[in-house]
Amino acid sequence: MEWRVKKMDFLKRFLLGRPLKSAENDDQKLSRFAALALLSSDALSSIAYGTEQIVVVLVTLSTAAIWYSLPIAAFVIILLVSLTLSYRQIIHAYPHGGGAYVVSSENLGKNMGLLAGGSLLIDYMLTVAVSVSAGAEAITSAVPALYGYQVPISIVIVLLIMLMNLRGLRESASFLMLPVYCFIAIITLLIVVGLAKIVMGVVPFHAAAVPGAVIPGVTVALLLRAFSSGSSSLTGVEAISNAVPFFKKPQAKNAASTLAMMAGILGFFFVGITFINYWYGIVPEAEVTVLSQIGKAVFGHNILYYALQFATALILAVAANTGFSAFPVLAYNLAKDKFMPHMYMDRGDRLGYSNGIITLALGSIVLLLIFQGSTERLIPLYSIGVFIPFALSQTGMVIKWRKEFPKKWLNKSVANIVGAFISYAIVGILLVYRLGDIWPFFIIMPILIYVFYRIHIHYRNVAEQLRLESDKAIELHEYVGNTVIVLVGNVTQVNVGALNYARSIGDYVIAMHVSLDEDKEKEEEIEKEFKKYFPDIRFSVVHSSYRSIVNPTMRYVDLVSRQANKHNYTTTVLVPQFVPNKRWQNILHNQTNLRLRFRLSWRQNIIVATYSYHLKK
Repeated sequence: MEWRVKKMDFLKRFLLGRPLKSAENDDQKLSRFAALALLSSDALSSIAYGTEQIVVVLVTLSTAAIWYSLPIAAFVIILLVSLTLSYRQIIHAYPHGGGAYVVSSENLGKNMGLLAGGSLLIDYMLTVAVSVSAGAEAITSAVPALYGYQVPISIVIVLLIMLMNLRGLRESASFLMLPVYCFIAIITLLIVVGLAKIVMGVVPFHAAAVPGAVIPGVTVALLLRAFSSGSSSLTGVEAISNAVPFFKKPQAKNAASTLAMMAGILGFFFVGITFINYWYGIVPEAEVTVLSQIGKAVFGHNILYYALQFATALILAVAANTGFSAFPVLAYNLAKDKFMPHMYMDRGDRLGYSNGIITLALGSIVLLLIFQGSTERLIPLYSIGVFIPFALSQTGMVIKWRKEFPKKWLNKSVANIVGAFISYAIVGILLVYRLGDIWPFFIIMPILIYVFYRIHIHYRNVAEQLRLESDKAIELHEYVGNTVIVLVGNVTQVNVGALNYARSIGDYVIAMHVSLDEDKEKEEEIEKEFKKYFPDIRFSVVHSSYRSIVNPTMRYVDLVSRQANKHNYTTTVLVPQFVPNKRWQNILHNQTNLRLRFRLSWRQNIIVATYSYHLKK
């Protein structure tokens, strides 16, 4: 058995690395260069589908309507600037992290904080699902033979990223540097080459309509839907504000600088890709992404095109890592405030919040299976999940400035007001035009907030019942003795050992046997054998007419416990069990002892103990 435990430990160390000491936590902190790779992959990867989501909506009218993607992109950039300035303020105002949840809780009340926090928890699961499904689509665009296997590919990617994050922050960041900076390099080259060809006249104007052209049938509703879809490019902007504690000192300054760098790169990419898409007259196709078409048009069908596809697939796959970085920290903050289980505050061997990482992976896989890896179906839910926290955090900052700077609050909150206005507008657009896609969010959120409060009430009640009151003396109860009930099946080595142990701890020992009605002969045989070996121990038989062992045992234990209490005795139930030599052999045996221990654990004033007999072969 011991060698198997060592084998499992070796496998764990091989996959996750050696355990880190708590004192090594500071060594895991990130520089701006590493943090940009770890925390911006989600935002930067949205370039792969942000422009496409705008164009997909516009072409439902006509290809000529694509020119509206230019002014829509301008409004997206305004929102990006506003959110960047606002989240830089949040980073400096709340350097311990927490982002929208902490801002909303402190300034708008706990309900709004839980709405923001719950929305982000869902959104990070959607971040992972959207990112890996988009990555799988990029892979199938480059390798058409894999088309139809998007969901299995996505699940494998999620599991690999989960494993990488369980290895710790620094190793995750080191791994992500290559795909993130390769993507930055190839997209920069794509935009520079594409614009150069336009300037030099190599690529003539292929757009279906010039800017300002009046397109029949264009409605405000269509433009608003396109804008809300394009705004999905901004998801992930808030992740850095959640993860300020990950940065090296000075943490707030480094986090704010990293956010500014990320926003600058994202803005340049989004504008460049949108303009090139318009000029080249590219129209969305069913099985090929818009970015893939742009790459083929700019680079041609050569090694640079495949480098673009490979880099895009990698960034989309690892973009899920932003969720894996932010979700555990948010879950930690909610658990610290007693709205989520305390297990989310525990650090793993590699100093990461392992329970949060594993929960996020499982939730994302469920979403992938439900939505069958469809990016188009996931993105509306993805958008509502992030723009509600955006709106609440901006509103919270306006209230904060008004409290702290009564005379200058308006100057400080300009970016917050603009961000809040646009964020509320996008939420309104989604409610009006995409309600059919986002309705599950409004069922899940009330349930999630109810669960938060039930958890909070439980922890409050536990603390109230366990707390020692300083003005009251501790009452010490002295028991006269201990009654031990040993559950006996056949007379075996297991039961012999259990009874010997029971006699060492008990003043009064009872061996209890449950006999089924059809086993009269067996009952007499066991009783005779028992009295032969243990003549000094009371042997009590309980009959069961319904082939149940658990219920008759519970009734008998209750009866003995009541009698023991009258005589000021404690009651201990000793459950004997044998442990097979190999773990897989457990499935070959009846696990009645598990059910018994579970049921007994709910009885007051009863001590449940287990005697284990280890088999050698």
